[in-house]
Amino acid sequence: MPTSEDLSPAEYDLLLSQARVPEHSIHYMKTVSGGRPFLRYDYLFLHAEDWLLAVGYSIHGGDDPPEAFDQALQEARRETRAVNCWAICPELPERLRLYRTTQDRYYVLPSDIKIPSRLTRLADKAAARLTVDRGTAFTAAHRRLWAEFTGRVALPPNVRELYARTESALPQCPDLFLLNAWDDQGNLAACLLLDAAPRPFLSYLLGAHSRQTHTPYASDLLFREMIRIALETGKEYLHLGLGVNPGIRRFKEKWGASPATAYEMAEWSEPPDFRDDLDDLVRTVVFMPHVQMTREQYWNSLPPQRPYKLIWELEKNGRTSWIGGTAHFFCCSFESSMRRLFEKVDTVIFEGPLDQASLDQVARIGQTPDQTPNQASPRLLDAMTEEDVRKLERTVNGPRGFWARFLGTEDPNPADVRHYLANTRHWYAFFSLWTHFLRRNDWNHSVDLEAWHLAHEMGKEVRGMESIDEQIVTLESVPVDRIVRFFRQCGLWKGFIRRNMRAYLKGDLDAMMGTSAEFPSRTDLVIDRRDALFLERMLPRITTGRCAVFVGSAHMFNLQKMLADAGFTVRKLRKI
Repeated sequence: MPTSEDLSPAEYDLLLSQARVPEHSIHYMKTVSGGRPFLRYDYLFLHAEDWLLAVGYSIHGGDDPPEAFDQALQEARRETRAVNCWAICPELPERLRLYRTTQDRYYVLPSDIKIPSRLTRLADKAAARLTVDRGTAFTAAHRRLWAEFTGRVALPPNVRELYARTESALPQCPDLFLLNAWDDQGNLAACLLLDAAPRPFLSYLLGAHSRQTHTPYASDLLFREMIRIALETGKEYLHLGLGVNPGIRRFKEKWGASPATAYEMAEWSEPPDFRDDLDDLVRTVVFMPHVQMTREQYWNSLPPQRPYKLIWELEKNGRTSWIGGTAHFFCCSFESSMRRLFEKVDTVIFEGPLDQASLDQVARIGQTPDQTPNQASPRLLDAMTEEDVRKLERTVNGPRGFWARFLGTEDPNPADVRHYLANTRHWYAFFSLWTHFLRRNDWNHSVDLEAWHLAHEMGKEVRGMESIDEQIVTLESVPVDRIVRFFRQCGLWKGFIRRNMRAYLKGDLDAMMGTSAEFPSRTDLVIDRRDALFLERMLPRITTGRCAVFVGSAHMFNLQKMLADAGFTVRKLRKI
């Protein structure tokens, strides 16, 4: 896999001298994100593990056309093979607008702004009771203030994380400093975290004021001091960050700040890139040492690649087809087996379409609950207790907090569990949180998606048996109480996936059912009633022969007998 080079000293300097947004403060961004920065064309990216953050503000200014940013973004994504992606930019590329999570504007303030006399009087009142200093030491008083503020104010998870990382970031970012306001009892009444690294501006990053040791107008005093520092250090303006909400906007505007550059943010997941996995496989085989190996040793030497064993051969009137059980999510690839299978077939059939547009359509519906009176989508959050939700958060996102960060086990991109439970359709919440848990446990593959892309790549006729509308009807039928029950059993999930993995790799269908009988979508409608539909729609193709069909593994319990009743000789293969 090609890798992007880290920034050169000249590029670090370029970014800071041409900085347009606080996210161009490269030392701070690198420290708080833990990602590796690199440039693609005029745009900054940060990457680590399976995530990618794209800063879509050209470092050379200009109009920031979405198309130019998108070209850089797609190249960066291919190089990094990132799955979890975020982008911020003035205007999202059209293909990402579906995933927009935030739309706002940055607020800026000229450093030579004339401070209104009313604000000067307020700041003077606070100055009579407070002492202002600046420093880089994050003391116990700062920890208390940060804890009080973040415990009192509702903050987005990413902003809360910035507060949590302040102490560790200060020693690593030489231009980061704290502007403190102390009362005469030694209490920290207010504090701002400022960044002087961007050459054109002084950046206001975070702030907090105390209600426990409250001093009126302490924040106004620090704002006036911040403006003075910007002017004295030759900054053209102050970057005050986003408007966020009406209260914060009013505070910034009363000091003369005005909305400037537009801001849009998108968050989305890219499907694992099959071609990259194939590249890895080929590369591994090419460079495999020429020594005698057993078959087991051979397979163990490959990337997560295993023989596909949940496969049946269908024969009727001298014509042969195949049917396999898939898994929407799994921890291994079966590319080599599928490639062998597809060399024997002309047509590959799936339950439904798996192209990106169709997947996006399903996601869009899942993210948009029906709010029609008497038909409103059920909210999972209403069916769960606070204890249920907290337990689910711990399972989905894993350990969090200081020790998790210290040990490197904290999920850098935790799922917003409460958002899914409250604001999406119940089936979408289920699949989203279950998938997040699986990915955190290295289940990054999808058997049916891999087969779908390979079939297209090999030029096969690819068909779906159901339309998206039919699949949505099926998803809506998944009972809420089964999902809630499955969520309440989240403490057993790791055991589920271990047993499921072993059974699937062995091709042991009976053992698989034993591991997933309580899976929410294992219902009569989702499984049994669709089996008849699948049989009806696959029959013309499998009767002709040279056809491979992929259905969810649970469907194979009924379909084996139904296919035999339809006159086929059904033979379970040890592998393909």
